[in-house]
Amino acid sequence: MERSGLLIILSSPSGAGKSTLARRLMEWDPSLRFSVSATTRAPRPGEVHGQHYDFLGVEDFRALVDQGQMLEHAEVFGNYYGSPRQPVEAAMREGRDTLFDVDWQGGQQIRASALGAHVVSVFILPPSLIELERRLIARGQDSAEVIQGRMQKSLNEISHWAEYDYVLVNEDLDRATEELKTILTAERLRRDRQVGLGPFIRKLMAEEIGK
Repeated sequence: MERSGLLIILSSPSGAGKSTLARRLMEWDPSLRFSVSATTRAPRPGEVHGQHYDFLGVEDFRALVDQGQMLEHAEVFGNYYGSPRQPVEAAMREGRDTLFDVDWQGGQQIRASALGAHVVSVFILPPSLIELERRLIARGQDSAEVIQGRMQKSLNEISHWAEYDYVLVNEDLDRATEELKTILTAERLRRDRQVGLGPFIRKLMAEEIGK
């Protein structure tokens, strides 16, 4: 059945498993596209334009914002980051869903955008703050000071849980993955998402029976 594409927002505090769940979801359904963010910062070694980021000049980025072509954007440490609107609309017309890995502020902006009616938002919670801290330490990527900063930021992130359509507790990764698949499947099957349902019903009702 023909349908329009969805905008799937995943948000969570750092260490709750959002990136792993996003990767698993895309492995489950390769038709999903991941929203490639635009940024004004310089590429780092190994980063490829159009794959890791769309690298733009400041004036070009600001022009897209002024034209309403950024679904969400923010300034971080003197550089701009944002989610371009045009590739998402193209995917929607093809019936493809776009996955966004954004924080609560980015989620708010996308829900408030012209495409907000097509958003499905999911917030990922850790089973406990103790477990969240353990996961951050186990990564071995950050100093104790940075980890404490991330933990403080996590409290602010978690306080926005009620703004989301769904909330998952990622205590068991396999179970959380299955729950995320179930959410996406159900949202795709909603009556108002299936744009080809009306013509199909009219054709069905016009069939001659009893012959």
